[in-house]
Amino acid sequence: MKGAYLGPSFSEEEAEKTLIDLGAVFQKCTKQDMIRQVVLHLTNGKAVGWMQGRMEYGPRALGARSIIADPRSEKMQKQLNLKVKFRESFRPFAPSVLAEKSDEWFDLKPSSPYMMMVASVKSSKRTKNKSAESDLFGIDKLNLPRSSIPAVTHVDYSARVQTVHAETNPVYHELLKAFEGSTGCPVLVNTSFNVRGEPIVCDVADAFNCFLGTDLDILVIGNLVLEKQNQQQSLIVNYKDKYELD
Repeated sequence: MKGAYLGPSFSEEEAEKTLIDLGAVFQKCTKQDMIRQVVLHLTNGKAVGWMQGRMEYGPRALGARSIIADPRSEKMQKQLNLKVKFRESFRPFAPSVLAEKSDEWFDLKPSSPYMMMVASVKSSKRTKNKSAESDLFGIDKLNLPRSSIPAVTHVDYSARVQTVHAETNPVYHELLKAFEGSTGCPVLVNTSFNVRGEPIVCDVADAFNCFLGTDLDILVIGNLVLEKQNQQQSLIVNYKDKYELD
């Protein structure tokens, strides 16, 4: 396989028309400015809905219809679960990493472009906290930071890794490189762009509705950037109680 980006895509003109029809407020950027803005939002602790190119096919979000965030944050896992996914705070998230840097961060020899492989976080990236861990139990123990990328490090130091390749997803790869240039970290939190009980978003309207119905801060569709604070308050809804917990 040469990538799993086999679903539909939408031109910038189509996206603009749909967003205008929906009453959205957005900024049209160059690709470079869009990436610069997204990196700034990520480093400021924002959760970003990311829609680029053709939709991915298969059981994992692969950076075409994803929610992305800063993995270095100790609060991000809980925030994404409670405010975006509307599910239990302990649910784990997976990392996307630049393919050429994956062996510096994970014990992963082959590539894992479909997020179907689990690997351990490198010992050099782990946090030494054995004494503190022995005094904790349950959720408190799970919430203990275990590495320099705690939002994607499970209790056993494992992570379900997606390696991102320039050949198959050049825009997402470029974003990861820019994030690494700003932070020294070539990793992002990557979870599917949906709320509990709904399928992953497909088209522009799906993405905008999910953006409005959750506590996502930013939505990016191609080179169009939307900030929640700029949207019409009458359009914002609450998905939190739409579905029962699993």
